[in-house]
Amino acid sequence: MCRFIETIQVRDGKLQNLAHHNRRMNETRQVVFGMVDQLDILNYIEDCPESGFYKCRVVYGREVCEVTFSVYTIRAVRSLRLVGSDTIDYRYKSTNRKELEALYALRDNQDDVLIVRNNLLTDTSIANVALEKEGVWYTPRTPLLKGTKRALLLEQGVLTECDIPSDEISSYSHIALFNAMIDFQSLVLEINRDTVIRI
Repeated sequence: MCRFIETIQVRDGKLQNLAHHNRRMNETRQVVFGMVDQLDILNYIEDCPESGFYKCRVVYGREVCEVTFSVYTIRAVRSLRLVGSDTIDYRYKSTNRKELEALYALRDNQDDVLIVRNNLLTDTSIANVALEKEGVWYTPRTPLLKGTKRALLLEQGVLTECDIPSDEISSYSHIALFNAMIDFQSLVLEINRDTVIRI
């Protein structure tokens, strides 16, 4: 069954951060399906666009099932609404986003939601987050999904993991949204009553 995905940034024909995408895909295959062989996404890439900014979507299960490319445009996010769910589970990047879509529907007039689980900040509906305090960027220790860009930034020492209670968000100055397609610090909001809205 093909029910998991990797979304990879492609810039001018080069797949970005491929090692972390391969690692997550193979870890998911091992945990969910018991597969111990190591697949390399690069072996399944054909007709990769040679110029421009694209999203490569890899659908897989026990094996890679489908690879597609599409032009990517970053969605504008200027405000977030805090929403809570203590039961949401999105530890694997799945084609089934029903729980995330249900929470996204609660955004009201805001552009996206910032999801709180067990009183701790996690992710938005599409991205990991990091919050800035005194020049240091902190990312939630327990995100909904351990993103590949997040893994790279932690490896590079750019981010520090910590628990971020939702009622302490005002002690941070900025929040950055990032994922495989959104580079770190390319989408940053100042934290105030207009940008981060409580229910």
